[in-house]
Amino acid sequence: MVWIVATFYKFVPLSQPGTLRIELLETCLGWGLRGTILLASEGLNGTVAGDRNHIDQLLTWLHGHPEVGYFPHQESATNEAPFERMKVKLKREIVTLGRPEVSPAQQPVGTYVDPHTWNQVINDPEVMVIDTRNDFEVQLGTFQGAINPQTQSFRQLPDYVATHLDPAQHKKVAMFCTGGIRCEKATAYLRSQGFEQVYHLQGGILNYLKTVPEAESLWQGDCFVFDDRVTVDHQLAPGQYQLCLGCGHPVSPQEQTSPTYEPGISCPHCYADLTPERRDRLAQRRRHR
Repeated sequence: MVWIVATFYKFVPLSQPGTLRIELLETCLGWGLRGTILLASEGLNGTVAGDRNHIDQLLTWLHGHPEVGYFPHQESATNEAPFERMKVKLKREIVTLGRPEVSPAQQPVGTYVDPHTWNQVINDPEVMVIDTRNDFEVQLGTFQGAINPQTQSFRQLPDYVATHLDPAQHKKVAMFCTGGIRCEKATAYLRSQGFEQVYHLQGGILNYLKTVPEAESLWQGDCFVFDDRVTVDHQLAPGQYQLCLGCGHPVSPQEQTSPTYEPGISCPHCYADLTPERRDRLAQRRRHR
């Protein structure tokens, strides 16, 4: 079976996300879908995998929902199931910035830049290009010349903005992320802080990789994705990384040859902090998987 992986989000007020959660979970389970959908009063954010027919049915169902409506989505395909089960979760935020006053559905966000125009924007010497993803994601791949804020979580981005950016000095700022959702909040936050010319890669890295031929691409490396594929390459095919179940860090093919790499237990990123007690717990979890 070929699994179609659909990634989507929409900032839209949901009056009863708890009720929608029940309906959505039952619907997805009935169609044999797997993945994760987050719901909050500010909207929805999901990555779901299934066969072509049932992915289309899910998208049609959501587009027809009176409070959700149409939204664009990104797709890729894989021969292996990228998720083990289907989960629909209630959250305070569908992407956690920790600034409840930031509402992309109710305030200006950055100017959307389509993938075909993105190279021109980030090649402009006056544009400051910022990767809004976490540090470990940036290390796997990013755009040429992009700045890594070295954040460990999205919550830290406002602190980076406060200490490194100045609307009087940085007149043009371009931001990007995996699928676009983090940039909705990041660019809305910058606009609220007085930055006027703020740009946002429409559909994120995944849309760029799907749209721009590799020969013309300014992307370097792999893109981390939040499922069992771990990363995808420029053709959106699964990369060569494995996910360390001990610490959650992607492990490169070279790192997989390290004596500190033990599948399900440890990797070079966490081996030094591995206690005997934690090793026992992880070994038990591995046996029951």
